[in-house]
Amino acid sequence: MTSQYQLLKTLHIFGAILFIGNIIVTAVWKTLADRTQDARIVAFGQRLVTLTDFIFTGFGAALVFITGFLMAFRYYADFLTIKWIAWGLGLLMISTLIWVTALIPIQIKQSQLARRFSENGKIPDEYWRLGRLWMILGSIATLLPLVNLYFMVFKPV
Repeated sequence: MTSQYQLLKTLHIFGAILFIGNIIVTAVWKTLADRTQDARIVAFGQRLVTLTDFIFTGFGAALVFITGFLMAFRYYADFLTIKWIAWGLGLLMISTLIWVTALIPIQIKQSQLARRFSENGKIPDEYWRLGRLWMILGSIATLLPLVNLYFMVFKPV
């Protein structure tokens, strides 16, 4: 393989590390902050979760997507017929759809609520309800890239 392919693959792996690493760490941060039930800590945690998701998860996902397509177009003829690539792309698209349509809007709403309750100290029930929904959908959106990681490494199909 060429050095260009190796560079793309390195960037692809780096993107996967950022993407998967941040979605897992984000869930841990949010869970630990929410467990305190201290409005200031919960608000601070929510602000950082939202910020790091946009920076690290977004950047990592963009790297995975762009480098994956560049490698597929350049090095694999008719790449959608290669099942592990097709499965990987499908799983990434489903995960992205969950993030864009549900998780990001939930995080934005929770951040708006957190700004308010960080000042008055009372966390509304809506925040906790959205938090449970975020955790359920986030678990699904995290599991899919982990399955995708399996497909990318083992190429089983």
